[in-house]
Order: sequence, then structure tokens, then C-alpha cells
Amino acid sequence: MRHVYIIGTGATAVGEHWDRNAASLAVEALTGALGTIPASRLGALYVASALSGTLHAQSQIGALIATTAGIPGVEAITVEAGGASGGVALRQACMAVASGAVDLAAVVGVEKVTDVLDARREAALALATDADWEAIHGVTLTALWALLMRRYMHEYGYAADDFAPFPINAHANGIANPHAMYRFPITADKVRSAPMVSEPLGLLDCSTAADGAAAVVIADEGLARELCANPVRIAGSAVATDTLALHSRSNPLWLAAAAQTTTAALRSAHLTHDDVQVFDITDPHGIAAALALESSGFAERGTAVALAREGAITPKGRLPLATGGGCKARGDTVGANGVYQIVELVAQLRGHAGAAQVDGARVALAQCMGGIGATVATHILTLD
Repeated sequence: MRHVYIIGTGATAVGEHWDRNAASLAVEALTGALGTIPASRLGALYVASALSGTLHAQSQIGALIATTAGIPGVEAITVEAGGASGGVALRQACMAVASGAVDLAAVVGVEKVTDVLDARREAALALATDADWEAIHGVTLTALWALLMRRYMHEYGYAADDFAPFPINAHANGIANPHAMYRFPITADKVRSAPMVSEPLGLLDCSTAADGAAAVVIADEGLARELCANPVRIAGSAVATDTLALHSRSNPLWLAAAAQTTTAALRSAHLTHDDVQVFDITDPHGIAAALALESSGFAERGTAVALAREGAITPKGRLPLATGGGCKARGDTVGANGVYQIVELVAQLRGHAGAAQVDGARVALAQCMGGIGATVATHILTLD
């Protein structure tokens, strides 16, 4: 298997793009990622989108984006895995390049959610839950995370206020990200006094679903050295699944697919947990970040919240997290989140993250989750 490198990245601003459609957002991101490389050189296009078919009655979005980008005829594959769509699409592209099936491929994550009423959007997002046991009863993803937060508080003795460092850190870092939706700081008092969304989750510990597109171009080593002065290697890649329904899990506070993919991705990269210097995970709420860090082996069970309070998740801490603002400040682009993570971590490794830069970062971990960790994709990025 050949080594795989990222040679270009691009992204749109995240927000409410009322005058844009998904294809135009996707092509903007793809054009930015290609730079001076002609789109006609692409051997394959992988498009990640969780909600296009549901919200806009548009299937075959891969073919639509290929046509809009001026490359009809290219092999185009659409990937849907809820919030893990972007990471799963990147995994498929990596395998295609590593195997020699193609030399140059692009991954585009795109989501367009602001053209529908809130109830319809929430119903679409709930499709990432178990249809027979959860969604049919009106449960939302936010409500399920709130249940897990309540359980975590009960098990480990925390209060809701203890989770505030997660959104505070995300907003502090988002200020430096030109693509972020919310580029302003928040305080513990504001988090504490925010309206309740799904107790104990308040408004400022809940991400906002938004429009956006991000893209990466990947290549084999020879082509990467030819086309890019500072390629970033995808040293490890893994995808795993867990049960959709929470009640089917032996321990709902353990994200088994996160644990499995982290171990597999690090093993394939020939690295250990101690080698990772910067992280981006699915963090629509503080509880999601805490469980991901613990399940992935970067914090002991029940300690992630305490570590966040101690400053470990800041760019100067031991576990720098959400340096691009994460789902909370960047905005939650659902199926595109996994690609935005890669764009932001490549900037970190190249030293272009501004005020949120992690000093000397050479190894990064990107992890995106579908639903409550029912599908998880984890990638390890390195500077060779």
C-alpha cells in the first residue's frame, strides 16, 4: 500500500448561506483545495453529505457536484454516515489512493441546512438515531447527549457548570478561524446563565447546525512531492461502528467505536497516544468531547471534565482540542465536519493556525462521529 498525502485544502465560511446551494458551496471549497491543479486530473471525487437527500430531495449529489465543477465523467461517490460522513469519505479516498486505484482524489464535505424550518431539520438530524427505538418517539441527538451528561454527572460527581471549559475553549479558538461561524469569546457566567435547551444542556453548550463545505485533495507520495511543497501525510486511518440505540450498549458512557478506531489508526501510523499533539473531535456539547477523549484513551474515565477545568484542552495544554473552534464555534456542518477537521489540522501542522497555534505540532488526530458514536472515523496526520 502506498503512502497518502494531503496536498491541498479549501473551505467556505460556515454560516447561513441563504443565497447559495450545496453544489456552489462544494465547488468553492474544491476549487480552493485544487489551487493550480486542473480538476481534470482528479481520478475520483468523494462527496460527504448527511442530509442532502432528506432536506433537499437530492440524491446523487456526487454527480451534481462533479458536473458543477466542470468534471463530468469523473468517478464520483457519495458517502452518508451521519456526522461521520466526512471522515468515512476520506477513508474511502485514502484506500483508493493507497491501493493504486487512483493517484489523485478529492474529498468534499458539504451540508446545506438553513433553507428548512427547525422542526424539519431536527427530524433529519434524528435520522442518525435508531428509527425503531429512538427517533420514532421524538428523541433528538441533543436530548440523548443530555441523558448521557446527566448520567456522567451522577457517576462522577460533576455539576453542569463543570462542562463550561469545553465551549469556552472552542469559542476562544474560533476567534482565530476565518471560517468559523461564532468568532467571539464566551465566559463561564454566560454559559451558566444561558437558556436551557435539554436539561442539563444549556444553549451555550449546544452547537448550531449550519451551511458549509470543506475539501481536501490527496495524492500518492510521488505526485504529492511533485505538486506540493509541504504535503501532510495521512499516516493512519480507521472506521468502526457501534449500536445505533443507546440502550443496546453495555455502558452508554463508553464510545466503543471511538476506542477501536483510535487504536487502529495509531497502530497503522506506528505511533502511540503520547505522540499526538493536537486533536479535533466531534464536540457539539462538552459531554461529547469528554466521552470521546476518555473512550479514545487520552483521559481516564471520569477525568476529562477535570482536565478541561485545569486548562489541558487549550492550545497550551496537554490535550489541545477544537483549535479551529470545533462544532460549537466553527458551526456544526454535520456531514462536512470531518473534512473541516482535516482542513484545520493541516493548518496546525503547517503552522498557520494563528493565535490558536499549538507550538511544534507535528502529529494530529481527527475524529468524527455519526449520531452518538454509532459510526466513528479517526485519522492521524503527520509532518514527515
